[in-house]
Amino acid sequence: MSTDASAPPTGKGQETRERIVRAAARLMFERGVTGTSTPAIREAAGVSSSQIYHYFSDKQALTKAVIEHQTQAIVGGQEQLLGRLDSLDALRAWRDAVVATQRSLHYLGGCPLGSLASELAEHEPDARTALAAAFTRWSEAIRDGLRHMIDHGALGPETDPDTLSLALLAALQGGLLLGQTQRDSGALEAGLDTVIERIAHHATPNGP
Repeated sequence: MSTDASAPPTGKGQETRERIVRAAARLMFERGVTGTSTPAIREAAGVSSSQIYHYFSDKQALTKAVIEHQTQAIVGGQEQLLGRLDSLDALRAWRDAVVATQRSLHYLGGCPLGSLASELAEHEPDARTALAAAFTRWSEAIRDGLRHMIDHGALGPETDPDTLSLALLAALQGGLLLGQTQRDSGALEAGLDTVIERIAHHATPNGP
């Protein structure tokens, strides 16, 4: 592949680039990065090879764009949900939404970011760095939600949002992996419920 365009695409070019990234993201989620070929992306996106080569210098550059796309799609949506947390009921509603989403997908695929991490972390340093940043952003979104609960009086000031946010993300990722393997939400529910119960120990008596 040739080098990336020096200036960001605009208009129709941006639409084409996004179509390529969306197609690559879907195929990499379904088949893995190794199992996704440039011809398959070309066909799925409805573009020519030269268009792919124009926007991405190589498969690593396209994979990085896919990581950015998945991060924004997944973590960006989580940030909106978690940023509005103001009570334990709201936190449990977030938990229910996560479980319901996995059930609606029949537990197929697990977490797109987690799948990319398991495939790329040991062999692609740049991808590992980008994925680590994505998970850090995710844990920070959970942390900010817990801080919001502290500010609203739902949790006591002794609550450690940094540790609890990491624990909740770990329970989420582990539950998604087991759900994908077992085709069942039991592990996901148990992991999330256990951490949420730990968070509930810090609930204030008169909180919302």
